[in-house]
Amino acid sequence: MIEDQSVSRKTSVVDAVLRSPLAGLSPWILLSLLSGPGRFEESAAAALGLSLLILAANHRRGGTLKLLELFDVLFFGILAGIGLFASANTIEWFELWGGELTNIALVVFAFGSILLRNPFTMQYAKESTPEEYWTTSLFLRINYVITAVWALAFTWSAIVGLIGDAVLGDSGNFWTGWILQLAGTFFAISFTEWYPSYARSKAGQALGFPVEPPESIARLFDFVPVFVAVTGMAGLVTDSTTVALGVGLIVVGAAGYVAMRRWTA
Repeated sequence: MIEDQSVSRKTSVVDAVLRSPLAGLSPWILLSLLSGPGRFEESAAAALGLSLLILAANHRRGGTLKLLELFDVLFFGILAGIGLFASANTIEWFELWGGELTNIALVVFAFGSILLRNPFTMQYAKESTPEEYWTTSLFLRINYVITAVWALAFTWSAIVGLIGDAVLGDSGNFWTGWILQLAGTFFAISFTEWYPSYARSKAGQALGFPVEPPESIARLFDFVPVFVAVTGMAGLVTDSTTVALGVGLIVVGAAGYVAMRRWTA
């Protein structure tokens, strides 16, 4: 019985991940983690492999075919092909500018899905929402807004990454190559979790229904204190910050975490 419950929990966790846009975005995150000088072929192949794995797992569990998952396979298939057949100079160029290329590709995809009136988050939302709500103005608005936030997060990552490469001349810069880009991603994740219930509560209030008050906007920034503290730790471990700055970030993050818990309690 205990074993059955454990398997059930693991299955539910996997299903929850596959129903989230994070499933389709995970190959891009993996690529950014593995990217580096001399690792273009390996990182592209790993991202392609994860894209295929997610596509197969989603199909096996009866999920619908997602545009983002198809885009993943196509994009990383092209990158893997470049890694196999391109010249050394071409691969060197992709190692330098690959981060901006991937961010721009995501920007085009996200804004393109809005222009085509099929925001990419909607396919994921439909798997956890009864079909009778799919055409309601509230459901559509929620997904347009969330997709727009993701598109802006991708745009932010592309801009700060470009600053690191073109202005600072350092594609592996701790701040522009990692921390600032991750901050945008975590904000988009937090917004995706927070906004649907907020929008439903506001809509219910506008119609005069007895609903729970909308969740505080402070919840959007729950991740910030921990993120700041982890940034300090990462800076110390990688020698990317001074000891004073690293320790200061850890202290500020810890204090912010305590204050945030008291404020939102």
